[in-house]
Amino acid sequence: MALFTRRAALIAPGALVLSVTLAGCGGTGAERSVGAPSTTQARPGRPAPDSAESAAPVVPARLPGVGPATLAGIPGNARQVVLVTGRGRDSPVSQVVLYRRTSAGWEPGATWPAHNALKGWTDDHHAGDLRSPIGVFTLTDAGGLRPDPGAKLPYDRSVGFTIAGRGFEGESLAGSFDYVVAINYNHEPGTSPLDWTRPLGAGKGGGIWLHVDHGGPTHGCVSLAQEHMRELLRTLDPGRHPVIVMGDAKSLAR
Repeated sequence: MALFTRRAALIAPGALVLSVTLAGCGGTGAERSVGAPSTTQARPGRPAPDSAESAAPVVPARLPGVGPATLAGIPGNARQVVLVTGRGRDSPVSQVVLYRRTSAGWEPGATWPAHNALKGWTDDHHAGDLRSPIGVFTLTDAGGLRPDPGAKLPYDRSVGFTIAGRGFEGESLAGSFDYVVAINYNHEPGTSPLDWTRPLGAGKGGGIWLHVDHGGPTHGCVSLAQEHMRELLRTLDPGRHPVIVMGDAKSLAR
């Protein structure tokens, strides 16, 4: 696939420096900044240990920890959810759980540790605020520096995903963009994660991705271990209309 135009980039002191002009994690095209569960009512008596009922997993009818206001933002046709729950409003630490919708409800899959932005979360994300946007966003496009690991989403392999420099805790950023999934916050669906079109304007940031974890906070993205990013890319299916639901626990419970 053709490479996108790349421009050199510098970010604020103590932040990240790119080896190319790409910048995920909350950068703009100009700045290139990178960066309560449901319960089941008990029945009388107790099933035998080897019964089918005792072995059947409990599938919550609603996404655990996600309140009515957040649920209302999930499209009716969404059959896959990447639920990112931050430890706190100002924390860069979060957890990711994959869910798929079944006739019984939302069935949980893998659970993974993750990082989000250095300063936590916000309902009103702006470029350079070092917070990840809270909300429900579609997932339609992927890419990376490495070959396609078997992604079902359209995958743009490009040297434009090369990154160098150090993170907020001095960790190397090399390989952070080996695999990415664009989060459709201020991103044009159906385009490469490298596309710098910003439907909400440059001031509202962009380049918010799921990408490979580098061991520290991000500028605005959500990061996972490389093996988990590979699994995610092989799992997300455009036919199931996947979305990401992301924010701190208190905000998601609204």
